[in-house]
Parts: sequence; C-alpha cells; structure tokens
Amino acid sequence: DLTAGTASLGGEEEHGPVPGDGAGPPAPERVLFPPTFSVSEIKNKQRRHFMFLRWKQQQRKEKLALKKKRRKEREALGDKAPPKAVPKTIENQRVYDETTVDPNDEEVAFDEATDEFAPYFNRQTVPKILITTSDRPRGRTVRFCEQLATVIPNSHVYYRRGLALKRIIPQCIARDFTDLIVINEDRKIPNGLVLSHLPDGPTAHFRMSSVRLRKEIKRKGKEPTEHVPEVILNNFTTRLGHSIGRMFAALFPHNPQFIGRQVATFHNQRDYIFFRFHRYIFKSEKKVGIQELGPRFTLKLRSLQKGTFDSKFGEYEWIHKRREMDRSRRKFHL
Repeated sequence: DLTAGTASLGGEEEHGPVPGDGAGPPAPERVLFPPTFSVSEIKNKQRRHFMFLRWKQQQRKEKLALKKKRRKEREALGDKAPPKAVPKTIENQRVYDETTVDPNDEEVAFDEATDEFAPYFNRQTVPKILITTSDRPRGRTVRFCEQLATVIPNSHVYYRRGLALKRIIPQCIARDFTDLIVINEDRKIPNGLVLSHLPDGPTAHFRMSSVRLRKEIKRKGKEPTEHVPEVILNNFTTRLGHSIGRMFAALFPHNPQFIGRQVATFHNQRDYIFFRFHRYIFKSEKKVGIQELGPRFTLKLRSLQKGTFDSKFGEYEWIHKRREMDRSRRKFHL
C-alpha cells in the first residue's frame, strides 16, 4: 500500500524499549529511507517536497560521517596511511592533445623568438591599443569599454560612427596603434570581442559572456591606479592556446610596476577564458589579501584568422565547429 508506506516514512517513528530500563536489548537503529525508496512515488506534492529535503539531509549526514571516519582512520595509521585518492574531474581526464606545448622545446622557443609578438616581449615595442565598439553602442557597452581602458595601459577609446573595420584598420596603422579591440553587443549587452594585432595580424574572434561592471561586483576595491599591472596567463597549454595567450600578453607593457600591486589574470578552464583584475597586499609571509577591481568577463574562442580582419576573403587558422568539436566533453583545444 503506497499510502501506508509513505505515512511510515514521514510520520512519527515507533520507539522500542528505552535502553537501560530492563525491558530488553536496545532496538536497532531504524533506517529512515530504505534502498528501494523513491521520492517520485509520493503523489502529494508537499509531502514529496518535504521527504526530498529529509532525504537530502540524510545524504549529507552520511557523507559527513564517512568523511570523519576516514579522517580518524588516517590519523590512527599516521605515516602508514595510504595516499589520498585523487578525485576524477573533466580536467584530469582530458584527452591528450598532440599539439601540447613543451616549455623546453627548442622549436617552440625559436617560434617565440621570431613571431610577430617577439618585439613586445623583448621590450622593443610599446603596445598602443585602440578600443572601439559596434555601431551605435548602448550605455552598458560604453561603460565596459571605459573600464577596460583603465585596465590596459596606453589604451584609447573611440566610438565608431558607421565606419567599417576595413577602413578603421588602415587609420590605426597610420597612427601607430599596435592592437585593435572591438566590443560587439546584442540587445544592449556586450556579447563579442574581436582582437586584431596590427599591422599583420593575427585576428581572434571571441564570444563574450558573464560581463560584470565594477558597480556590480560585491566587495570591490577602489578604482585602479595608472600603474602597469602584472599579467598571469594560466593553463594555455596547446599551440593554439599558446598563440592566444601571447596575444593577450602583448596588450600589456612588459615592465610591470610592482608598487601598484595590480594583476590581470587570464585563466583558461575547459576552453573558457576567465578574466579577473585584482589588487593584492601581503599581510604576512604566508598570507595575502586580494580585492577584485573589475571589470570581469568570460571569453570563448570562435576563430583565429591570419592577417587583419577580413570576413570574406580572410584565411582562418582555426574555427570552432560545434557539431564536430563538442562531441567529447574531455577534448579541449586551448
């Protein structure tokens, strides 16, 4: 009888004799949820929701008890305790990519010394960035560009007035700009970023999401200073990821002013690039405090094109093809 079964699960439990009163041995602890219990079998919606919460609570208690038991066993064994099991994640189960870069590879070192970004890493060229938008940008996109300009040193914000990118790029080259950043929007929300390295490329197109301006970040720090920040590139391991990481690094001068205690981080995880901008302070030799300054956003690479922006006749080095490349969750490209 389903009604009787659910009533016994959620109702008052029957209590056996109280231990120690001479009425016999203590009754075994009753299992509240048997292995065959299914919440979906309960017809009443409120009852079903109540039993689901109780079931989740029991699961948490059992998990915590098992964790305490294992910790006590490890403390009892001391040095003889077996090593902790490494949990399986999508990252450590990643499919091997043959283009993974070895830091000690001589071929990679030669490519870095001769590519289009080498003068920036050798401090022979100072980056000069132009930040622009799509046509008729709205207030949120405008504010995002202005805040992005405070993060990237020597960057200038100009608003497009119906000019095509093919006409903007020659003007940028004539004015000694080294990079062009275009922020696209859809329904008043920034949703795309085009990064073109001048004068000869390459050009990367990203999908942008999770944009948060400074006023939308909780416990944010004060406005960033004009000091040149440090740059952290995390987890760009393949040849494609290496190229994207160098494009981001070439936006910043390679003489960080450590007195400013500001750091810009590009963290790649599962081919999503998370950008954060922080200020840090050393509280002691082992502790450090950080404050997020903003803005923050997330990028997803859609294409990498040789040369400057050319949507019709451009030659693409890499294009993200969803139906072909997203079949395996453990296959990453950056």
